This record gives sequence, structure tokens and C-alpha cells, in this order.
Amino acid sequence: MVAAVAVSLASCASSDRNADSSNTPAPGTGSSTATTADSGTGSPATSGSETGGSETSGSATGGSETSGSATGGSETGAPPSSGGGTGNSDATFIFGAAAAPSMFDPLYATDGETFRPVRQMMEGLVGFKSGTADIEPRLAESWEQTADGKTWTFKIRQGVKFSDDTALDSKAVCYNLDRMYTQTGAGATQAQYWSDNMGGFKGQKGEDGKEVPSLYVSCTADGDNAVVKINRATSKFPAILGLPSYSIQSPAALEKYKANDVKASGEAFTYPEYATDHPTGTGPLKFESYDKANGEITLVRNDAYWGTKATVAKLIFKIIPDETARKQALQSGSIQGYDLPNPADWDSLKADGYNLLIRPAFNVLYLGIDQKNNPKLQDLKVRQAIAYALNRQDFVDSQLPEGAKVALEYYPDTVDGYTEDVQKYDYNPDMAKQLLQEAGATDLTLKFYWPTEVSRPYMPSPKDVFTAFSADLEAVGIKLDVTSKPWNGGYLDDVDANRPDLFLLGWTGDYNTPDNFIGSFFSDPLSRFYTKAAPWGATLSAEIAAADTEPDATKRNELYVALNKKLMAEYLPAIPISHAPPALVLGKDISGVVASPLTDEDYAHVVVAG
Repeated sequence: MVAAVAVSLASCASSDRNADSSNTPAPGTGSSTATTADSGTGSPATSGSETGGSETSGSATGGSETSGSATGGSETGAPPSSGGGTGNSDATFIFGAAAAPSMFDPLYATDGETFRPVRQMMEGLVGFKSGTADIEPRLAESWEQTADGKTWTFKIRQGVKFSDDTALDSKAVCYNLDRMYTQTGAGATQAQYWSDNMGGFKGQKGEDGKEVPSLYVSCTADGDNAVVKINRATSKFPAILGLPSYSIQSPAALEKYKANDVKASGEAFTYPEYATDHPTGTGPLKFESYDKANGEITLVRNDAYWGTKATVAKLIFKIIPDETARKQALQSGSIQGYDLPNPADWDSLKADGYNLLIRPAFNVLYLGIDQKNNPKLQDLKVRQAIAYALNRQDFVDSQLPEGAKVALEYYPDTVDGYTEDVQKYDYNPDMAKQLLQEAGATDLTLKFYWPTEVSRPYMPSPKDVFTAFSADLEAVGIKLDVTSKPWNGGYLDDVDANRPDLFLLGWTGDYNTPDNFIGSFFSDPLSRFYTKAAPWGATLSAEIAAADTEPDATKRNELYVALNKKLMAEYLPAIPISHAPPALVLGKDISGVVASPLTDEDYAHVVVAG
């Protein structure tokens, strides 16, 4: 049994973006040994209320976005659980999803609507502390690293079983990592989180015929330990192992249902039965069914779960693409929560007694610029003109919720390397017109793409974003050739295939490093920004790699500060728009959910009153 999903054949595969290692431990663990949840945290800037502790998230009680406490993982790295109360253990919790998942094998996924159910079924070696972007132990109960940051020994938690009743051990962990590394053909194309973070696959050759470098070297099972070797120190290790795409899945199920049998057919991909009907992890819930006709994904309690058992017997994700329809479904009682309510509805939802949880603004919305097809966009003055043309402050004030900010650069101010000492592009249509004239681009026509059938944490209403900024661009004389397509029905495909000149997109951080933002965006010169067309494209890739690999935290921060200045003054590969605090809303009788800056909410331990 297979399922065809239309996705672009143009991958986002990055070249490896790391340089030489050093003798100093890579950041991200606080010490060379992580033995509890307190080891392995991110930078101080992400702790406590600054990234979603008790000041901005909590149990969904009392109709307030600040009530309750950020309950979750224990001090020994236990999995998240509800913050108190038993509720109805036979209850079903129904959550309104904004879009359909692409499938359920996270190795091949890049979208939040796939990751949301996956996070309830699967776990990685590390996880993230409830309500923060800081890592903690999960399937690895502890880890150690060598002084050069190139060998990591993970002690695998004992007594854990996959939902197919097979055992987790160090061999299963290495099987998974080696499976990721040895993807070929269509599988390698679709395993974008691997290529974006780890680089090349085993034996992969680039356009120049040379082997594509990989961060990953090997994984060896050594008793209860999985020993992972990487080529060089990097700021993103081991945090990337907490991403859904690096979830540890049942080797038996992967083999039985031919998980690697991904096939390309034209611009579509066909996924194997494992990805569509048999995803198998270690999480508190397990897969039951996906009813495409009715748009319902059903997960049920995993009674063999190693941690705190799920407080609900069943979790259903009901796909409702329209935000207004999701609100009406909540009000009618047919769902009990949904993500990304329109900011205009926040006050009325709270007044009606619903529980509004506000996430920290660990995101960025940007106007993407693809330099591949229109030579005019390779002129810095044209890109600067576009920046000056956008009334970003008015957009933030009129369309985004309280707490939103105009973005000065490509990531929020809680991330290392942030600086306000960058070139700024305050709204100035006269300057925009002047720059267009100086560039000989007064007759500029650009292909502007925007998505439908989606809400994103950084972009609750894409139509409103497009309406505002298209008017701004036309006001300075830029003509627009407009295309709108469904998010998972052609839009992302076209963006990755370099079809638009301008496009609306953004990013919610996966973990707390600058590389997760600007490295994900701009490392690959062949990405959706196509910086290969710019004379500085290769230089930017090298600068990102150098900053990521620098083991000294102070020096690394200085490199990112310098890079952010150059990105805004000399490169400007996209226009950063805003950072917005997204929300989710839950029913009046629902508690036990902690808002996550990573959209990493735990719905298995929801408490349903009664």
C-alpha cells in the first residue's frame, strides 16, 4: 500500500556547513557530561521566562494565557506529563489541525502538520524541556563527549519498548542513524532535515562529482551505549537529535513495511506503507488510523509506554484548513482546541472562557527573494528598495498581536549573536523609488507567490500579509505577477523549485542556535534564495560554516554579530518582517498543556475535565 504526495523534486539539500574541529567541547551541554535534565541546556538566553517559562505559558486553566506552571519533564529527564489532575482517563481529545500531514515518517517530513502527530508517537535521544528550547535527556538518559567534540557516547534508557513490543537498545539507535545516513535517490531528496543539518549521505556525489561532506561519521553499539562520531565540533550537536526527523523508530517495523522504499514519479513522491499506515515509535501514543476522506488522524494510548502514561485514551487531529471554521468547531464543541487562532480573536476567546496559551516569539516571518530567474534581483539596490517599500511597522501594529516586533534581522533577540547594530530599513517609499531608479529597475515586474490553506505561527493569515505588502510594492512602481497555491498543494513545491521571485515564508526555531536560523536559510547556495547567483553566495556559506564550527562561545558570538551586520547591509538575501508570539486555544474544560516556543506541545497528557 502506498500513498502519492506531490512535492518538489528540487531538494533543499545543504552542503556540509562545518569547518575544522577544535579541542574545546562543543556548546549545548553545559559540561562534558550530561547526567540529568539540567545538563545539556541551551544558552542562558533561552532559560526561564525568556523562552516560554511561567511568564508566557502554563497549564491551560482559568481562561488565562499566564495561569498554571510549566509542568513537564522531571529533573532526571523523564518525559513530559500533565501538570496535575487525573481528568477522564477514557477521554478523547480532538484537536483542529490546519492542514493535512505529508505522511508519518518524520525522516522525510519538513512541515509542522506532520511533526505535530509524530511528536506524540515518537521520541529522540534528547528532547526539549517543557515550555523551552533547552534540551534534556529522553531515550538517552545521559551522554558524554570527548574534548574535541567529535565523539558522543549516549547511554540508552533501559526497559523501553517500541509500540510494536520490540525493545529499544543501542543497536536500534545505530540502526536508525545509519538508516538516515544511507538514504539514496528519492529518499535522500526527501530527507531534508538530514541534508540541512548533517550534510551529505553515504557515497553521495555533488554536481562537481566530488563526495558531499557529511557531519555524521558512524554509530557503534557498545553495550548499553550508542557511540556517535561526527567529523567536527558544531554548535548544533546534540540538539539536532531532538528534532522529530531524528526520532528513533522501530527497526522491525521499518524493515517489515519497507520504510526506505520512497519513489519519485514526475514531481510527486510515493511513500511506502510504513510512512502512511505503520509509523512505530516509543511515545505515549501510537498510530491507529488516518481517515483521509474525513480528514482525521487517530492516535491511541500506548499502554506499554516507559514514562507517564497518556491521560487520554484517544487523540484525534481533525483537519480543518480554514481558521474561521476551526474557531466555529471549537465553539460548537466538535473540537477541543486548535493552533494559531487569529490574533483579532484572542480577547473574545478569553472573554468566553476558552484557554489561550501564548507561545514565545521564537520565529521570524520573511519576504523571500529568489535571485535565480530575474537578474534585477541580483542588484543590492533593488533588494534594498523592496525592503524600504514595506511598511513593516504598520503591518505589525495593525495585524499582529501584542508583543510582536518588526524583525531587524533573521532571528529573534533571545538567540546568540543578535545585535541591533545593523542597517535598518524603516518604511521609506521615496528611498525605494530612488534606489529602483539608480538600479535602472523602474519597470520591474516580479513573480510574487503566497500560500493558501495554511496558518503558520509567524504568519496567521497569509492573505492579509500578501495584501499589505503587495500594496506597498505596487505603490513604489513594482508590478506583480501573482500566484497563490495551497501550502501543501503546490506552494512549497514551487518555492523549492525556484519558481517565484518573491515569496512569503518563515521559520519557527528547532533549537536555540543562530545556525538553526541563518544556517538553515542561507548555507546552501542552491536553496530557495539561490544565492549562487550572487557574487557573495559562496562567501556567505563559508562565513556561516565558520561561525557554526567555532568552539569558543565568545568568539562564536562575535562571528555571528559580524555576520548579521553583513547580512543586512551587504547581502540582504531576504527581507525579515516580524517576530510574532503565536497562540493556541483550548476548550474550557481542558488543562495540562504547556505552550512551547518550538510548537512541541504534549497532547498525550491533556487533562479533560470530567
